[in-house]
Amino acid sequence: MREDGQASGGTVTTRIPARLDRLPWSRWHWMIVIGLGTVWILDGLEVTIVGNMASRLSEEGSGLAISSAQVTGVAAALYVAGACSGALLFGWLTDRYGRKKLFLITLAVYLGATAMTAFSYSSWWFFLFRFLTGMGIGGEYAAINSAIDELIPSKYRGRVDLVINGSFWLGAMGGSLLSVVLLDTDILPRDVGWRVSFGLGVVLGLVVLLVRRHVPESPRWMFIHGREEGAEAIVADAERRVERDTGKPLAAPAGSITIKQRHSVGFVEIARTLVRTYPRRAVLGFALFVGQAFLYNAITFGFGAILATFYDVPSGSTGYYFAVIALGNFLGPLTLGRLFDTWGRRPMIAGTYLLSGALLFVTAWLFGQEVLTATTLTACWCVVLFFASAGASSAYLTVSEIFPMETRAMAIAFFYAIGTAAGGISGPLIFAKLTESGVVGDTVLAFSLGAAVMVVGGVVALFFAVAAERKSLEEIATPLSAHAGGAPDAPTEPVSLRP
Repeated sequence: MREDGQASGGTVTTRIPARLDRLPWSRWHWMIVIGLGTVWILDGLEVTIVGNMASRLSEEGSGLAISSAQVTGVAAALYVAGACSGALLFGWLTDRYGRKKLFLITLAVYLGATAMTAFSYSSWWFFLFRFLTGMGIGGEYAAINSAIDELIPSKYRGRVDLVINGSFWLGAMGGSLLSVVLLDTDILPRDVGWRVSFGLGVVLGLVVLLVRRHVPESPRWMFIHGREEGAEAIVADAERRVERDTGKPLAAPAGSITIKQRHSVGFVEIARTLVRTYPRRAVLGFALFVGQAFLYNAITFGFGAILATFYDVPSGSTGYYFAVIALGNFLGPLTLGRLFDTWGRRPMIAGTYLLSGALLFVTAWLFGQEVLTATTLTACWCVVLFFASAGASSAYLTVSEIFPMETRAMAIAFFYAIGTAAGGISGPLIFAKLTESGVVGDTVLAFSLGAAVMVVGGVVALFFAVAAERKSLEEIATPLSAHAGGAPDAPTEPVSLRP
């Protein structure tokens, strides 16, 4: 048995994980971040523009026979259903057929569905392509997060993952401001502006697709699936580029791993790994995703209604307020991300969840006392979401790194589907009437419910969070292919990595 690409009897010993983790930051890594991470900006742009154009689509002369309730109700629910089903379908395919194939396919699905949405001529057409757009976005979360974690060095994995997932809010901020311009009938006709909004998403997506073509397949996925020679070529090319960019020789890799190659992992083994082998981690993933989903729905679902009902803010001006809180959402992961790699996962995950929940309780109390204005309420939300956004992004980071590599995309898909369903289905059912009733006490209750679930997530993280900072993915969760009998339900010494 020889190293790095020489397999014998379906078993291969390789230093590829250690070689990837010891790379210093370089232009090669920036290519990965830009090629894979920018899609979250598209997601934020997409969701925000659709939310802001609901009233325009329902107006006479929009070119589409649809009501505002259908846009925010039926179309939104179908988008959520598409995201959940897309995450599960494409997550399974990502683990089976590779990261690169699927992060190209899912982006193509998103682009095609968004383009067809721009040509909507009836409500059923709009509903169908909102569902397919959701499928593409849901699949992106599974394919992209797994690829990013497997390509980014362990030293930087936490901050990079947080900033990339937090970039959703750059798109949301852009969508809020663009909707103000594109829906202005003095600039574009009533039946054209909303179509141009979707068209801009397609143009940006095509640019991302061009960059993404140059992002490599995950070498970690390749050597487990019998493509060790290709994995070796990708890593060797990355090493040459990094050495050329930095002008310094690379340090020796820290260890090797021996695995038995396999083509795929069945659903039964995936379920057993998530629930039976790692039950504490499964509870952690569930608590983190549901917590952030409920907090965000408590604040943002009735955002426009709250401002209009309690503070008489015109519907055409709510986009400016949303742009401000979107900025606060992005600054959280950008500012705090580094601490997840230095202070550690447990204190930062638990801290951001608990602090954002506590601050939302304070905001609820101030709102109940009727001492807030539209401006000061938005300021309170900015502070809450500064911490909540870092916590929500860490939920994606957590489930993408604490389960074995063979199940990674499916684990991301599973918990994403749970969180999306909780936020997009049960969340609106709970919070819609509370935030739109015009009764102060109802909105206080909505805020308090979101805060309480977020605090529960923080408490679970205090006990169950995994100290994954600066550790190899193989050390956090030993690959199923590396040994028989599963892995312990706690961080362990790297049982399959050896110097």
